[in-house]
Formats: sequence, C-alpha cells, structure tokens
Amino acid sequence: MTVGEAQDFSRFFSAEAKARKSSPLKTCIHLFQDPNITFLGGGLPLSKYFPWDNLKVESPLPPFKNGIGHPPSGDAEDTCLVHVRRDETTKAGDTIDVPLSRALQYGHSQGQPEVLSFVREHTGLVHDMKYSDWDVMATTGNTGAWESTLRIFCEKGDTILTEQHTFSSSIYAAEAQGINVFPVPLDDNGIIPERLEYILDNWNPEAKKPKLLYTIPTGQNPTGSSLSDDRKAEIYRIAQKHDFLILEDEPYYFLQMDKYEQDVSKRKTTTFDSHADFIASLTKSFISLDTEGRVIRADSFSKVLGPGTRLGWIVASKQIVSTYVRLHEMTIQNPSGFSQSIVGGTLNRWGQDGYLDWLIGLRVEYNEKRDVAIDALHKYLPETPIFHVNPPIAGMFFTISIDTSKHPEFASKYLSKPELVEQAIYEKMIESGVLIVPGAWFKADGDTQPPQPAENKKELDPTRIFFRGTFAAVPLDKLQEGIKKVGVALKQEFQL
Repeated sequence: MTVGEAQDFSRFFSAEAKARKSSPLKTCIHLFQDPNITFLGGGLPLSKYFPWDNLKVESPLPPFKNGIGHPPSGDAEDTCLVHVRRDETTKAGDTIDVPLSRALQYGHSQGQPEVLSFVREHTGLVHDMKYSDWDVMATTGNTGAWESTLRIFCEKGDTILTEQHTFSSSIYAAEAQGINVFPVPLDDNGIIPERLEYILDNWNPEAKKPKLLYTIPTGQNPTGSSLSDDRKAEIYRIAQKHDFLILEDEPYYFLQMDKYEQDVSKRKTTTFDSHADFIASLTKSFISLDTEGRVIRADSFSKVLGPGTRLGWIVASKQIVSTYVRLHEMTIQNPSGFSQSIVGGTLNRWGQDGYLDWLIGLRVEYNEKRDVAIDALHKYLPETPIFHVNPPIAGMFFTISIDTSKHPEFASKYLSKPELVEQAIYEKMIESGVLIVPGAWFKADGDTQPPQPAENKKELDPTRIFFRGTFAAVPLDKLQEGIKKVGVALKQEFQL
C-alpha cells in the first residue's frame, strides 16, 4: 500500500518552539570519532577518564521457557549476557552495543542509533504506520516526554483536553505552565466520543479551542479503562473535524489481558501460534490510525522492563520529532547512557521475536494478578449496588466505584458532599492498614476564560466516587490480604 507524508502541523508549535534553533555544536559531534579529523571543536572529555572500563549485565534468555520471572542461572542455555566495553573506535551503528566511550559522552540527543534502530523496527512491526515520514526519538520516559510536549505545543492560557480523571503528574505539569486542563467524561470503556464531540461542537467561541488531547488509551491510569478500536476511530475523526493533536500516553499498552471471567471453570489463558498472532490480538493504537501525522505516541520501557531505566521513545512525524530533538539538545541532552547501553544491548540480543516473547510472558503474569485481584474483590466487597468494580483488560489498576449518596450519613454527617465521604473512606482505609488511592487525586477540573457552557462540564454521575488500587505492587497473598482489608473497611464505613 502506498502511503503519503504527514501534514505540516507547525501551526500548533508554541512561540518557544518556533524560536528555538538547532544547536550548531550538535551538528559536528559525529565527527568526534572520525579518525581523519583532529577534533578540537567541543568540550568532550576523553573517554579514558571515564572510570568505568566495562559493563556486564545478565537477563533471562528468550524464549523464557521458565517464565519471565525466573532468574538466569548464568549458564548459556538460559542467560543472556550483555558485556559492553569502553571501546573508543566503534562507530555508531557498527555493532549491536553502545560502547561506554560513546554512551557516556555528549551527543546523540535523538538517542543512540542501536536503540533507535530497534524501536523503529518494533514500531513498524506493531503499529502498521499509515504515513511515510515518521520517526522515533529516545526520551527519559513518558513523564519527561509529556513535559517536553507541553513546552513544544502550548502557551500560557492554552487549553488541553484530558480524561476527566487522569495521571495526576500530567495534570500538575500542565497547570504549572499556566495551561487549562479541560475534562472529558469517561465511563468503564474510556473517553466517551459523543461527549467529546458535544463539548467541542458547543465550545465557547470567545475562548481558544484546544490544540491537544492527552489520553492514556490502554489500562488508563487511574480508572483501568481501555478504549475500543471503534472509540479510537471516532476520537480520531473528531480530532480531524476540530483540528487538534492527540498525545497517546501508552506505558501500559503491552499489559493487555484476556477478558475477566468470574467463573473459574470457564477461564483459559490465550496462547498464540505465532508472534504475528500476538500482534494481531493487540488493540489498535491511535498512531496506527493516523494518516496525517496528528498523533504523537509516547512509549516507555518503564512498565515492561523497569521504571528506573528512565528510557522511552516518541513516535511522530519527522517534523515533530526534530522539534523535540531541538528542545532536548538544550535540556536533557539525552537519556542516560548506562540505560541505553543496557537496554539496547539486551534487546538487540533478544531480537524482535525475543522481545515479543517477553511481552507475551508479561501478559500471562498480569492476567493472573488481575484475576486474583478481581476474585478477591468479588469475595470481600459487600454485595450491594453501592459498589461497582470494572475488571480491567489492560494495565495494572482496578477501581472500586462507590455511590456516596447511599452512605447512611450522607446528608447528616457529610452534608451531601461526595468529597467528604471520599476523605472519610480514605482515612478508614489507612486506619485499617491498607492504602488505596482516592479518585479525587486524579481529577481534571480546569476551564477556559471566558468559561465554557455549564453543560460542557456536566458530570455523568456526580455522587459517585472511586478508589484506585493496583495488583502489580505486591505478591498475590499480600494482594488478597489488602483487598480483604478494603472490604472490611467499606462494610464498616457504610454500616453494612
């Protein structure tokens, strides 16, 4: 299939992004390792002054026959050994490794070539890109990528759209830059396209329209909801109609699972005949629907390899990627060289098939954790319509939705204010020895000046609150124990 090039979306760039120039110093760093050049052009220390001579790390070896959680023995049959040396002569792209002489040096703001080549191939395999001039760049993870996105596209006083409840750090990062975070209602299945379209169709014409939608489509944090392919297609259509960009924040994309089955006898773990079958089972990404270059995808190794790697990547049109690179040349310089050496060396030895084997293994692990959590909720939560659990099909979070109006002291003690009930429940949980997080901590509630019509901010169920829990952070026995404490605390609080 012939595909075209991305549209020019530079009209969305902030004044800061439009004013920023490429660093001329960065244009010549590639000559540092050219043996025909005597390099006197930059403040790059000799790598012999780096105290690390080599780096060795071990990981399990694909296809992970003993499971992804089984530690490597050190033997060749189950251990992948990455041995990175301080090699001053290796040029970028010559090997599968990022030598320490280069990894720990200035340069390569877009990312080390050995890492970028892997994620480019991975992106092409998984997302079936619909335009030709796309590219990738390394980031310090999705939180850092979001901070950069705000600087590139937004001015103080601009408005962005988000799910009504979303990752609180993303809200705070925007608000700190003077950006309005306008909420879009969501249900058990994520953003409601009809509500999004209604809000934009009835936008106050005296206020600037949003230029960006920030969304966590898969295993949404905090609600655990996941957008269907049909909803994504509708949201993309609305983005075209009202001309805004979509930032899909997808750290949980590969933590997709089977649909929860309460009857244990009917459960069966999905197996895949091939890696192609696994890829075909995944929900479509926004970037895979994008024919114009109006989607920016933020991917991360945080939830699939390790949060402390602080390594992720952006997929976008080359025009947009180059704008991120110019910013990063002046800010982060580049993600950690150690992380790029370790992750790049590991993934290039695993190969694309090995990495997919790892992701399939994660699916098995999270499927079990999810099932244990939801089983425990069914077992320990009081059986009443007051409480609602939406079993997630991706991610690491579950939510307990609570109708506060059914609290016996809703009007008398709590003055018919859901937020007061929420705080009381939170304190009761802590008192009971379990931490589960109030939904209010994730609420987007910004507005424009002049404000939007009241109907645009109408809540679907104003007396309902929710609490977010995770099934990822503790062993299965502790998970069940914690959920039991949640059930007991709710039973006591609601006098059931």
